[in-house]
Amino acid sequence: MDLFEYMRATNMEKESPLAARLRPTTLEEVVGQQHIIGKDKLLYRAIKADKLSSLIFYGPPGTGKTTLAKVIANTTSAEFTQINATVAGKKDMEEVVNKAKNTQGMYGKKTILFIDEIHRFNKGQQDYLLPFVEDGTIILIGATTENPYFEVNSALISRSIIFELKPIEKEDIKTLIQRAVYDTEKGMGAYDAVIEEDALEFLAELSGGDARHALNAVELGVMTTNRSEDGKIHITLEVAQECIQKRTVRYDKTGDNHYDTISAFIKSMRGSDPDGAVYYLARMLYAGESVTFIARRIMIHAAEDVGIADPMALQVAVSASLAVERVGMPEAQIILAEAAMYVACAPKSNACVCAIGDAMKTVEETGNLPIPSHLQDAHYKGAAKLGHGTGYKYPHDYPGNYVHQQYLPYELTGREFYRPSGNGHEQKVREHFRKIKSEAKGITKE
Repeated sequence: MDLFEYMRATNMEKESPLAARLRPTTLEEVVGQQHIIGKDKLLYRAIKADKLSSLIFYGPPGTGKTTLAKVIANTTSAEFTQINATVAGKKDMEEVVNKAKNTQGMYGKKTILFIDEIHRFNKGQQDYLLPFVEDGTIILIGATTENPYFEVNSALISRSIIFELKPIEKEDIKTLIQRAVYDTEKGMGAYDAVIEEDALEFLAELSGGDARHALNAVELGVMTTNRSEDGKIHITLEVAQECIQKRTVRYDKTGDNHYDTISAFIKSMRGSDPDGAVYYLARMLYAGESVTFIARRIMIHAAEDVGIADPMALQVAVSASLAVERVGMPEAQIILAEAAMYVACAPKSNACVCAIGDAMKTVEETGNLPIPSHLQDAHYKGAAKLGHGTGYKYPHDYPGNYVHQQYLPYELTGREFYRPSGNGHEQKVREHFRKIKSEAKGITKE
């Protein structure tokens, strides 16, 4: 490196964002993620021993995926190369592979290829890497915010170890913020700033486990706040609130977090927890989820998990769906909240979904079984000669408007598809069936 390159690199480092400057270079400097880099954990031992296989780091933004890759770059004896899937093409990968082959052939050194945003690669690009990962030409380290089991080829998945990074704990975020404010080498200690305890708590809480989000707020606060009479820059709660503004909610409408949130919403309603239901509803609305999508999910849940236990649930859900289309946001959130909480509070039964599931399976297995002749249409000319409709008993001609007769195909005699749960309205349904069937058989009610 000549003098000009050195000066350029030095100036870029000084001018780079605080989050980049504070990025750890050793495992000991890494804050958080102890579930995968604790001293007794596989990844820690592999990095220390420089015995890495292909890895995929999966987790939300700002949790340290790139940081761990940089730590590996600083500790490994292998050649380390980095590309970003958002801008890299096949030509870039071909250059990396050719260089890796030369490095391995001439120096006996392996090459680690770090691909940031690996989920951005299409199937063809991922397939290109596969043989070189398989024969050891390249040790792959991928980083992704999306569930790799959805977004990365199964062949690459099977040849990699998946490490899931969690949102950074609040206390760890506080440690990073303090390091950012007071570290004179990598942080902003030279600015002679201080951060008040309530501001520290606020930023750590509002960052939502995203270290980068917290550090960006600190940098903005230090750079834009005037010095006080004591000559110091004070990061107060008011300053912190201005710098971080609104909590960011991780919610990609096409990503796995979208499915995780709607899953939690549905399971809260199914679990009769209106608090959980309205909380996850709020998260979806806050992140800009489509109100029509939410309304559809409530309607499905009302039929699937409430059903006849409370027939009003589906009516409420359908009415809510129509209402939100006519009203729009922000008032639509009230309508959705009412529907979601009604469904959550309703008695539960999956008897309807079990009934149709069992019936569909039976039809698939048995095909078109003959319909009993007394149920067949008798209105067209010649039907009587075929015996269609003959012997049909009109229920309204009998006490209680019920009479026992064969409705299912004879091959399915005695088969039950609908089994009322006994919850809510279905308790009345069970009692009704018991009563009319007993009376039809001439059995006196006990």
